[in-house]
Amino acid sequence: MRFYEFELIKAADILTRELFKLKPGETFIITADTESDPQIVEATASAAFTIGAKPMIIWLATPTDVGKAADHFWPSEAIVGALKATDAWVEFNGKNLLYSTPYDTAMKENKRLRYLCLSGCNTDMMVRCIGRVNYPVLKEFMEKIAEMTRNAKQVRVKAPGGTEVEFKMPKTPDGKPDPNRPYTARVGYADVPGAHMMGGQIGGVPDLDTVNGTIAYDGSIGPMPATCGLLEEPVRMTLKDGTIVKVEGGRQAREFETWLKSFNHPRMLKMAHFNYGFNPGAKLTGNTVEDERIWGCTQWGIGNLDARLVKPDGIPAPSHTDGQCLNSSVWLDGKQIMDQGRMVEPYLAELAKKLGKA
Repeated sequence: MRFYEFELIKAADILTRELFKLKPGETFIITADTESDPQIVEATASAAFTIGAKPMIIWLATPTDVGKAADHFWPSEAIVGALKATDAWVEFNGKNLLYSTPYDTAMKENKRLRYLCLSGCNTDMMVRCIGRVNYPVLKEFMEKIAEMTRNAKQVRVKAPGGTEVEFKMPKTPDGKPDPNRPYTARVGYADVPGAHMMGGQIGGVPDLDTVNGTIAYDGSIGPMPATCGLLEEPVRMTLKDGTIVKVEGGRQAREFETWLKSFNHPRMLKMAHFNYGFNPGAKLTGNTVEDERIWGCTQWGIGNLDARLVKPDGIPAPSHTDGQCLNSSVWLDGKQIMDQGRMVEPYLAELAKKLGKA
């Protein structure tokens, strides 16, 4: 008997049947590298085959970097060739293809492609964060917060690790949410063409030039080649008009700053997106895909922005990294909706109870 053998079968069925809504005859590509968990790769391929889809597994060596910084490493033409001819793609790579040139090319040239990023996922994470989640309730909960944040003019975030930051949400000249910078709920469904993320995250791009204050990562930082991962102490960044002007903290803060500046690229010192984490099964593990969905965290990305976040072509950078501010408090136009990770807005609090997060 293998670890979570029964539970993983259910999670793989939910992934392929409910989230991807795979159909008989569809081609389904699974990418993985030598850091990936073979058990979830096999279970997912089996679940897809049971539906009648045509699974194809692509195993890759693991690069030392992620995104475009690893372009030189991958067999890019072969990867793109396969992805251009498929209907759906789930990524289990430990070092993600997301934000890489092969990813950008495949998403641009295959308009029917449904992609779901589960980079670094393992058996435990898949069971907790996919197999045990009430997706209809989570969808209702997250879409409500996304709507409230999208319509807000000013957002304020505080967190015990030292975060104290304010910013504006992007608006059109008539004061409506900017359609070129969508702020959306990523519930985990990958049933329509485009790029999708694991359920439990809400996010998009704020008005980046208005981000001012301190963002203190106190969960983890990644993916990146440096050894930050789980943080021993907060990494504090001072922001002025969306640009990192100071990084403070201990050893990991120095390492992080060195890595950001090693690209010698201005975009790698600029914030990219602001997200909430709301997956009821997520816990702090050092895996960014899971960590940034920890219930009640806020999460900031730095560097590359793809077309999913900024239409039509994104804002390119050599790499991308993310970190969390745990147990956040959030105010939208002066009204508090979350207090140290707990929902205080009545409607949201009621839905949170249904998800086991009173």
